[in-house]
Amino acid sequence: MELLSERNTKQLGSSRGLNLPWSPIRSLMPYAREAKSKGVEILHLNIGQPDIPTPPSALQKMKEDQVPIIEYGPSEGLESLRKVVADYYKNFSPSIDFEDVYVTTGASEAINFALMATCDLNDQVIIPEPFYANYLGFSTISGVEVVAVTSKIEDQFSLPKLSDFEAKITDKTKAILLCNPGNPTGQLYTKEDLESLMQLVVKKNLFLIVDEVYREFCYDGKFHSVLNFSGYEDHVIVIDSVSKVFSSCGARVGFLVTKNRRIQESVLKFAQMRLCPPYFGQKLSEYCYQGIGNYIQKAREEYVKRRELLYSGLQEIEGAIYYKPHAAFYNIVELPIDDSEKFCKWLLTDFRRDNCSVMMAPASGFYFNAEKGKGQVRIAYVLNSEKLKKAMNCLKYALKEYNS
Repeated sequence: MELLSERNTKQLGSSRGLNLPWSPIRSLMPYAREAKSKGVEILHLNIGQPDIPTPPSALQKMKEDQVPIIEYGPSEGLESLRKVVADYYKNFSPSIDFEDVYVTTGASEAINFALMATCDLNDQVIIPEPFYANYLGFSTISGVEVVAVTSKIEDQFSLPKLSDFEAKITDKTKAILLCNPGNPTGQLYTKEDLESLMQLVVKKNLFLIVDEVYREFCYDGKFHSVLNFSGYEDHVIVIDSVSKVFSSCGARVGFLVTKNRRIQESVLKFAQMRLCPPYFGQKLSEYCYQGIGNYIQKAREEYVKRRELLYSGLQEIEGAIYYKPHAAFYNIVELPIDDSEKFCKWLLTDFRRDNCSVMMAPASGFYFNAEKGKGQVRIAYVLNSEKLKKAMNCLKYALKEYNS
């Protein structure tokens, strides 16, 4: 009986779940919680959780939003939200209509829908690495193979050559996936970069999926949405979210935007399977877009200050390889360490300075080939100036102790 039970246990569980990669952003959280339980202050540079308040006017409207029943809503999202989002997108593409906007449960679901709508099982999607770690997770869930094109820290993670992309295209390739502005690199692709890629996807009959979640946080250079290029509409899918721009990560509201009717049809079917996006998250998002005012501009100015503080702090770290990111609020940094995962864990378990330590994300988890990021970390400069200075000072002393 015991042998039968053991045999049955071994057969349980999917290879899909077992092969799914752990999040490099959250995998070290148990060590952080353990340190906090002992009274240690952990300075979080590991996750893109802004500390800028959610728009107060939107929160006030939420308090006044009295409904007797939280009913199912439309699978494609509330029409009132889709309309205000479409109006917002007219800043980037006058041709966008609210019917081109699909509300999703965070950008995460939008990415998943985009992959499933463009790719079949065992198809391929090309992504410049390092990339947002969950792209690999969603590809694994969808049964899609990731093909990486490597960008380098020495080039500030600029877009790889077009020939590098073209060399990776096979009969199984269905899409190229970008994050612009970039997470985890903070890079910003140029208009020429994007147009050359769109010409390639049209030539090869592929899709260009672009995650534009950080579009409002550009500091050096101008942001160009792929929605603003004419002649490529059937090949373009845009991913967006309220999480970062309105500091509303927990609302879990994102968007998939495309004018391709076949993709729209597929996305609607996927959306119907999960019934509808969350009502309160949608209403909060709607109120945020209605009262943008100078909220985004102030947030952008705050991140510029933090970027300068981070850059100044990195200049004091001997042996670090770094650059000044052009956009978003992330920076991949190469540190004088043997293993980023080992170092980031050590920071939480063994290092203390004035009873505090720093939490960062090992960059190995943002590469398809983890070895390429073994000496690198991703820093999210989402802390206020005082805490960010403290974190950078803490990191400087930690490196001295780690290498002594």
